[in-house]
Amino acid sequence: MAAVGAATFANQVVMWLPLIGMFTGMITPAHYYTWAMCMAAAWGVIMLFNLVTLPVEFDASARAKVILGKMGFIQQGEEADGVNKVLNAAALTYVAAFITSLAYFLYYLLPFLLGGRRND
Repeated sequence: MAAVGAATFANQVVMWLPLIGMFTGMITPAHYYTWAMCMAAAWGVIMLFNLVTLPVEFDASARAKVILGKMGFIQQGEEADGVNKVLNAAALTYVAAFITSLAYFLYYLLPFLLGGRRND
């Protein structure tokens, strides 16, 4: 729960920073590395939050399958298979979110990893 605040702030940064830069012209080639570092840091926080929530979601899906079966809400066979597929797909959306945030993190971190030319 402590990471929710940091992840919420990071989500705001990755949403508003590019818009502010685009509409104000503040993000110039001279300031690109500073901008990219802010974006990489924000995406890193989001990526870590997504990584932490992965086991929680997989556990929640597994527990839901057990509870639905024990309470008699689903019948064995085709209905249980359908519930398994839906809950597995729900858990895999968190994997997709993690992979996406990892890709954005690496994209904004790439100039630093490659040691490109600095303008500021």
